[in-house]
Amino acid sequence: MTRSQTIYIKIIKRFFDIIIGLIGTVCLLFPSFIAIFAIYKYKKYDGSIFFTQDRFGKDGRPFKIIKFRSMVANAEELLKADEALYQKYIANSYKLPPEEDPRLTSIGAFIRRTSIDEFPQFINILKGDMSFIGPRPILADELSEYSLDQQKLLLSVKPGATGWWQVSGRSEVYYPERCELELYYAENISLKLDLTIMLLTVKKVLIGHGAH
Repeated sequence: MTRSQTIYIKIIKRFFDIIIGLIGTVCLLFPSFIAIFAIYKYKKYDGSIFFTQDRFGKDGRPFKIIKFRSMVANAEELLKADEALYQKYIANSYKLPPEEDPRLTSIGAFIRRTSIDEFPQFINILKGDMSFIGPRPILADELSEYSLDQQKLLLSVKPGATGWWQVSGRSEVYYPERCELELYYAENISLKLDLTIMLLTVKKVLIGHGAH
């Protein structure tokens, strides 16, 4: 990593992360929390409104990613109970089309399609676990898609709520192409690239493209 990239990440990028995190928490997270909480109470869903999951952060440090829960409380058990569906989930880069996913709640598909389920990650950003822009926080199972050298590069930067993979197709882009996109960002991180991703993110969210 070059000296200019290091300065950008440590000072400018972190400054913008804090500003975006604060604005996102107040303007997006709080209002959506009230609405989703009311719906989940009305529907009498079991479990918390939030979903947390272990992911790998910078330098391989584990952290809990936070999302609004879009699935039923026993989602993992439900998925693994159907061997054929579970194998399809793995082959499909750890995703399922909403119409085939038995784990989703009645509003789960909607909050995923609109990316509302991602809003609690503003908390992760403020805590410093994540950046607003970076490679997607990776699951332990997904690390096997990368070689050891690639893992080192991928984990050399903070993961992001949005990134080059997301704006390039997100759930419609599978491994190994996803690896190439994530590694491209990690190797070429810059203010110009971040601004490009930010503008493309707004466009993708507005049209709901690639969000499963």
